Amino acid sequence: MRQTSPAGIIGAFEHPERRIPEGEVADVITDVSLGALADAGLELADVDGFFFAGVHQGLSLVAMADHLGLDHLTHVDSTDIGGASAIAQIGHAAEAIAAGKCRVALVAMGGRPLEASPRPAGPPEAGARYQKDVDLSQIAGYALVAQRHMAEYGTTREQLAQVKVAASLHAQYNPNARLPYAVTLDEVLESPLISDPLRRLDCCVTTDGGGAVIVASRDVVERTGRRAGWVRGWAETLRTTSGGHLDLMHNGADRTGPVALEQAGITTADIDYASLYDSFTITVLLALENLGFCERGRSGPLVEAGELLVSGSRLPVNTDGGGLCNNHPDRRGGMARTLEAVRQIRGEARPEVQVDDCEHVLVNGTGHTLAGNASAATLVLGREAS
Repeated sequence: MRQTSPAGIIGAFEHPERRIPEGEVADVITDVSLGALADAGLELADVDGFFFAGVHQGLSLVAMADHLGLDHLTHVDSTDIGGASAIAQIGHAAEAIAAGKCRVALVAMGGRPLEASPRPAGPPEAGARYQKDVDLSQIAGYALVAQRHMAEYGTTREQLAQVKVAASLHAQYNPNARLPYAVTLDEVLESPLISDPLRRLDCCVTTDGGGAVIVASRDVVERTGRRAGWVRGWAETLRTTSGGHLDLMHNGADRTGPVALEQAGITTADIDYASLYDSFTITVLLALENLGFCERGRSGPLVEAGELLVSGSRLPVNTDGGGLCNNHPDRRGGMARTLEAVRQIRGEARPEVQVDDCEHVLVNGTGHTLAGNASAATLVLGREAS
């Protein structure tokens, strides 16, 4: 049975720049926070819930709240699960609102990885020591997953490359995209090899920037009169290495997807648009299968048939260009993927990529690495509250 959502996203803002040569990370987060509040028709004084994960940047939730001047907070959350953090925090915000802990929640993130000095490497996480022992870099881990998918299901390099092609065909309509132009299949396949089978154009961009959303209670939504993306369902999980007993074809979305959809009272057939984390092309193939949009091993043929494109497909994916072409601020793409989903559900995407009669959207994020400890979060937004 479908339940009425207690909370909706009424404010959303994405930093327009992909390289920010001056200023501090706190300034970026301030800019996107104020932008989201302006979009919602609200002010900082209205915010009583703050959701922010910045400890990895040396910026605590308390310090950021002080920088913003948030002094009326009744609920806070600093959950950090990597690239899936923002998506999980939106779910947390909806739960907090339903429990009466707050009424206006600000979820914000940002970073300047292109300008910041590299942070010194700390000791490896307990469950990731084997990666250090075998010198398994992040991209090598994703390449390992791609190799396994190819060996198990016959996935081809061309099918991986088609994910990038689809993203670029959408990105050409996004003037803010880091790579705002279309690329061909041959261009992807002929780009420099990074870690077999992944080539340069199989990898996401790294950008400065960030974004923020305002999640508000029903009475606030009604008072502002703003069109909302209602939080209909969400779920989060961690997928650990399990002492080495790790199935590389399961990324955690196989747990979060069904839970979020069941909570929303719908199935994958009801989803009109999907924002899928695309740190690498293989990440999208695995998400399509784990979320249940296709059977195991069938994501390659689906992508090859053009089923990610906004024109003529059943499930348009990443119509802003995604992390592969648009942006990947602070190397965490969950917020950026959410922002395009909000634009789609509110009918505010760029006209060339706006999905007709968009009623339900799904956002899926992953964190850490598909070849080791990982996190996953899935969010379902609806045009209507129930």
